[in-house]
Amino acid sequence: MNPSARWRARLRDAAVSPAHWLVVLGLAVLLVGVQAVWAEKLEPPARQPAEARWVASWAVAPLDFAELDANPATAAIGGPGDHVFRGQTLRQMMRPTLDGERIRVRVSNRFGKAPLRIAAATVALGTGGDAVSPASLRTLRFGGRASVTVAPGAEAWSDGVALNVAAGQAVAVSLFLDRATPFATMYLQSTDTGWLAHGNVVASPRLPKPTALPMSHIVTGLDVLTTKPVRTVVAFGDSITAGGGESGDGSYPDMLATRLRDSPQAAHAVSVINAGIGGNRLLVDGIGPDGLSRFARDALGQSGVTHVIVLLGTNDIGRAIFAGIPGLKVPPHDVPTAERITEGLGQLVKQARAKGVKVLLGTVPPFGNTLYGTDANEAMREAVNRWVRSRQDVDGVIDFDAVLRDPAAPRQLNPTFDSGDHLHPSRAGHAAMAAAIDLRELQE
Repeated sequence: MNPSARWRARLRDAAVSPAHWLVVLGLAVLLVGVQAVWAEKLEPPARQPAEARWVASWAVAPLDFAELDANPATAAIGGPGDHVFRGQTLRQMMRPTLDGERIRVRVSNRFGKAPLRIAAATVALGTGGDAVSPASLRTLRFGGRASVTVAPGAEAWSDGVALNVAAGQAVAVSLFLDRATPFATMYLQSTDTGWLAHGNVVASPRLPKPTALPMSHIVTGLDVLTTKPVRTVVAFGDSITAGGGESGDGSYPDMLATRLRDSPQAAHAVSVINAGIGGNRLLVDGIGPDGLSRFARDALGQSGVTHVIVLLGTNDIGRAIFAGIPGLKVPPHDVPTAERITEGLGQLVKQARAKGVKVLLGTVPPFGNTLYGTDANEAMREAVNRWVRSRQDVDGVIDFDAVLRDPAAPRQLNPTFDSGDHLHPSRAGHAAMAAAIDLRELQE
């Protein structure tokens, strides 16, 4: 066989039938379709300007539901039932303190004992109650995916999404929990900020047959993307910071945020984050982890934090009364003293300064005419406040004690600012606290 004939034979043997080519073409079409579906589920995050950064616009300090449920004083907060989400949509409202055109949302499984699966999530502008603006609905993705599983003890941020939000405007985050999800990471706010509905209705402008929730869950932060100079202030403390029922659903951090927005003297935009937990203590776990252990995450861990206002010590001082109750054992290292409290506050100052965060310390308000108001506790409070007022290593001192006390009876709250329990400030008291803060110190 000559060379020409041999090559023709080889080409004939290597020839592919029309049926074979149809199979190849079908596989190619299928591959394109799979790639298209995969691209839909794994959308790459949008590019952002190199100088842009994420800044906290709203955040909370979460609690462990199991801890509250085991405490007789707080067990009723969870309401009836087995405290498990099952194939339900959870919708919660929050109010940012900073404007933005692009946002991201943090979901937390900090206190969960099992992985937290979120099958679908959206964000939208609230229009009242559980309703949202249909035109503003945006799908939240996590690393390009429409769902996310968060390991126990961990948190996850959504990808950034374009949404114009304004300070003080309601923003709704909706999560579909398709698997049995026990209550775990939660926080207390007003009773009209969270709702539950059956099925996956995260994209519904209004939830079908919603049930109001007595507490909020899982969503612990909302950041905005900005290229502008911004000051981010975290108010860190106990119920006197958190506000709530005693204050008529007001809090000094909320009022401070409003005051900053309305101030013509503000050279920079300022967001104010409320990291208060009712019943919290500085030195020993009470309701929520102690202040020393949670400061790094709840205060210094907020995106873009520049300032921290610390007001803690009331519940530490009050704990001293339990040491004298027969049959109730308080370990010696848990018994508070002024020295231990001021040493703890000093540790917070050092942590903040090591991170380049400015610190403003608040004096402990009066608590006369309460169980806390013994002579020994009053002496401890005054010693702590003398220490706070004398600090030269902080960026400011806010004398909440001087603002709230009764001039005629300095160990007690001014009746004008007393919520009625002689321990917690009223709404007017919180307004006075916000007014006592020098705005210039938050602009530096």
